[in-house]
Amino acid sequence: MDVRQLEYFLAVVDNGGVNRAAAALHVAQPSLSQSIRKLEKDLRTQLFHRVGRGLVLAPAGEALVGPARQVLRDLASAREAVREVRDVERGRIDIAGLSDMSTDPLSVWVAQFRLKNPRVSLRVAERDQLPEVIELVKSGDCELGVTVLPVPQEGLVHEFLIDQRFVLVLPPGSGAELPDPLPLGALAGIPLVMGERNSASRTYIEGMLRSAGVVPTIAVEVPQRGAVVPMLMAGAGAAILPLRIAVDARQRGAVVRELAPCLVRQIGVIHRPDWLTEVAEAFLRQTREGLASWNAAIDRRMATGMTHVEAAASTVAAIEKRQIEEFLSESPLRIEPDGPEANR
Repeated sequence: MDVRQLEYFLAVVDNGGVNRAAAALHVAQPSLSQSIRKLEKDLRTQLFHRVGRGLVLAPAGEALVGPARQVLRDLASAREAVREVRDVERGRIDIAGLSDMSTDPLSVWVAQFRLKNPRVSLRVAERDQLPEVIELVKSGDCELGVTVLPVPQEGLVHEFLIDQRFVLVLPPGSGAELPDPLPLGALAGIPLVMGERNSASRTYIEGMLRSAGVVPTIAVEVPQRGAVVPMLMAGAGAAILPLRIAVDARQRGAVVRELAPCLVRQIGVIHRPDWLTEVAEAFLRQTREGLASWNAAIDRRMATGMTHVEAAASTVAAIEKRQIEEFLSESPLRIEPDGPEANR
């Protein structure tokens, strides 16, 4: 018994005969009759009684009608579910990321994708070390990994996405005497608030400072990355933060200084060399387009004489203003109807 046989069986039932069913399905009448006979043979019972030149449902045929309709409904639902995923109307992406990248830049990319694809769900698995992110992607637990580049050759595809720039952020009202940009060597003695040891960002920042001959003065070491900005805003010390996070602190009154030489690391995505799902491809495509737009906006503003920090702050303000206007016209928090009531 196969799906086509059930379709032919129901067509005969619904159309009241083989000839009309064949016409409705646009198939040859002998082919349809042969399919019905084969279905009866497979089930080892008669589905129709032949009465003259017509057909009447036998008891076994009457019993088959309901289950056959349910099979075709389930199959249609399965096809629709696959189509929705294929067309990125639904689906799920599992993304592995270094823990200190979940706030910047990964959170922004995930949120922007969700806004345009509200029926897609995403899971972000945070890990502290690069080998852990690599293992999540290699094992298939996560389809994509967002991490620093370069990545050791582990049989994975890696793609550069953006340079992540770090700047110095100081409590409001402080650091007015510091030049902009500030030489790395001038950071000697400045008390710093830093995340926990062995995180990718902490290791990178300390390594860059030591290469400039600076032994960092750690005033506060905090395991929760989200606590760094509140602590520096309250005066616990300064912090070296990604530009996007620094811009948010600047809007609240923090003082931001660029560094010379710049602290910049490459951020990219990794995945297995086999094909990606349509929804993962769509996520990468939108992320690339968003980053290209971001870089173009920064370049335009810097061409007018703005510093990199000023250009980033102006770009973020423009993005947030546009988002608020969009949210006022249509909330991003769409509640999906579910259950029997959804079909009423």
